[in-house]
Amino acid sequence: MAHDKVSLMEDSWKILEEYHIDEDLGFALPNPLEELPHDYDAWIFIAKNLPELIENGQLRAEVEKIPLFSIDELQGHKSQRLAHLVLGYITMAYVWDRGDGDVRKVLPSNIAIPYCKLSEKLGLPPILCYADCVLANWKKKDPSGPMTYDNMDILFSFPGEDCSKGFFLVSLLVEIAASPAIKAIPIILSAVKQQDQDTLQKALPDVVFSLKEALRVFQEIHEYVDPKLFFNVLRIYLSGWKGNPQLSEGLLYEGVWDTPRKYAGGSAAQSSIFQSLDILLGIEQIAGGGPAAEFLQDMRTYMPPAHQDFLRFLETGPSVREFVVSKGDAGLQETFDQCVDALVSLRSYHLQIVTKYILIPASQKPRENEMAEEPTGQENRGTGGTDIMNFLKTVRNTTKKSFLKDR
Repeated sequence: MAHDKVSLMEDSWKILEEYHIDEDLGFALPNPLEELPHDYDAWIFIAKNLPELIENGQLRAEVEKIPLFSIDELQGHKSQRLAHLVLGYITMAYVWDRGDGDVRKVLPSNIAIPYCKLSEKLGLPPILCYADCVLANWKKKDPSGPMTYDNMDILFSFPGEDCSKGFFLVSLLVEIAASPAIKAIPIILSAVKQQDQDTLQKALPDVVFSLKEALRVFQEIHEYVDPKLFFNVLRIYLSGWKGNPQLSEGLLYEGVWDTPRKYAGGSAAQSSIFQSLDILLGIEQIAGGGPAAEFLQDMRTYMPPAHQDFLRFLETGPSVREFVVSKGDAGLQETFDQCVDALVSLRSYHLQIVTKYILIPASQKPRENEMAEEPTGQENRGTGGTDIMNFLKTVRNTTKKSFLKDR
């Protein structure tokens, strides 16, 4: 029996490794690089000095002076992920600059060409996405110390004081807190395949515990992120050019495509954790169709390809939900419902956060001209370009419908 357990754990690690999922960090990139080869010093200089360059009105001129670099010297996945993060920051800063409505609709070829080539190599879109600014944008101050907010920092910041650090690090720590749930998935699927009710009964509480821990960590956002700074400053730099009236046709990547392209800004919907758990628990967010389902499906294309593959792997796996129902065991069904309930709690809390950080500041924003185009609902949209409250309510309500027993 002990041998079977060891074998099961080894098989689980192999599955996680195949899909670039870290045993301790989940979907986050372990120990991201902090420096690129010296050939790319000009990129790093701008990324490290973004707030000052924007404040001094020098950002766009500095970007336009950068030579056109080849990406051939970017060897290895971590080096390429760092470069993608850096170019994402530069692109957002170039497009939005001071965030005062002076928007650039063309990304110059010296940035656009290497950015798009690198994006193609990584299988990521040429815009700053969650995989960049959250999953690959961190370091430990003391390398031997713990993965805690006080011992961590981000690699690059936007204007808005410590708002970037608070928002990105809390998001990362939520990912890490939820990662034991992902680690449990191969064990759960194996238990279902082998009709092993006992192992399943022991593994499902790992999902519940880790989601409760993720909710606890999520609550730290109040301590580290100021709502007005997030809404009026950071949110601008995370906005994309899809579903955004300021760039209604998209962004032209000069020297790459002849027509503008539309990409959504970074969004928590680009996290693989919650889509993984929806699939695991048989919560049909995408199968039902509609705007929320389309948005979630689209957000998968902003995830690293290995993580997209993991979602497809889960979709072809056995149904945990059907197995639990078929056993007719009240205790097992209650444990399953606790998993669903933990997801509902997280999603309900996310709605509260959006109210505090987007809806309330939007309602308080002074309108210089009541006849202006501002009250179009754009202020209530998430950085991914969707009507965020309707989207989150739809996702939460679909989750609520997935309880096995009425609540």
